[in-house]
Amino acid sequence: MNLTPLGLSNLQVPRLGVGTMTWGDATGLGRLHPSKIAYGGAHGYQEEKSALEASLAAGVTLFDTAAMYGGGASERRLGELARGTEAILATKFPSRFLARTESMPRDMEASIARLGRVDLYQHHFPFRWVSIPRLMDLLANAVEAGRIKAVGVSNYSADQMRMAHAALARRGVPLASNQVEYSLLHRQPEVNGVLDACRELGVMLIAYQPLASGALTGKYVSGTRPTGLRRLTPNFRGKGLEALVPVVGLLREIGARYGRSPAQVALRWLIENPTVLPIPGAKNGRQAADNAGALSFALAANEIAALDRATQAWRPRGGR
Repeated sequence: MNLTPLGLSNLQVPRLGVGTMTWGDATGLGRLHPSKIAYGGAHGYQEEKSALEASLAAGVTLFDTAAMYGGGASERRLGELARGTEAILATKFPSRFLARTESMPRDMEASIARLGRVDLYQHHFPFRWVSIPRLMDLLANAVEAGRIKAVGVSNYSADQMRMAHAALARRGVPLASNQVEYSLLHRQPEVNGVLDACRELGVMLIAYQPLASGALTGKYVSGTRPTGLRRLTPNFRGKGLEALVPVVGLLREIGARYGRSPAQVALRWLIENPTVLPIPGAKNGRQAADNAGALSFALAANEIAALDRATQAWRPRGGR
């Protein structure tokens, strides 16, 4: 499996990762986390173990979680399953929405305790009460102390990325990644400056929800309803679902040429961009193996262009 540097950091990663937001057995208020409500919860220890093993067997070694997911349940499960493996572990600060800048070192140590180690540590949301320059300084301290290997951010705008990049650069630490939503059905990074800033600064765009919460798998255009609150979102009902039918048809048409599924083609569209690394979720070994299949073929330029044209309606007009 070919590895690539994560941005300009020394961390070597595959071109595909795994999102583990729903993993673990949440208790208490952790059971009310949006990921559990939206996606119908986890499939359990054995299924998650199968997902990790299938991913590692395919060379997909990057696993992404966050302290917030399930009140730490996702980190605990991932740490348990990844112990003794070659998995690359990425997680995010903070553990609660109202955390302040100074909470980072304590939250980081708690994440390390749950996971066993942290390779990529990311700031989850750019809240106004968290100083980006001060936080980046604390994260640079963590890199220098050997507590983490690379620094990333998540849900940052282009301007916020530049601020974080500049603060880290003063310490000689690269900004490795910005994790944002990006898929054929969510193309805002192409017009809000984020993708351009990633290219300019040498930052990897880690794409979460690369299958648009499952809409791009094709299994919901024939009447099947998704679990959880996803069923209430535009892509799964009414005119939104109708608009999705030709997109799925094109994904199937292209996939048929390679013996690949619509989901694999949708992931491959992202992978063809060297600045983008998608992290689809996987609740079980079957899903993990299907996701990994996106690494074993390539799209032709005319196929990439056809997918671009077919999803222009999901590419907002205008700038930031």
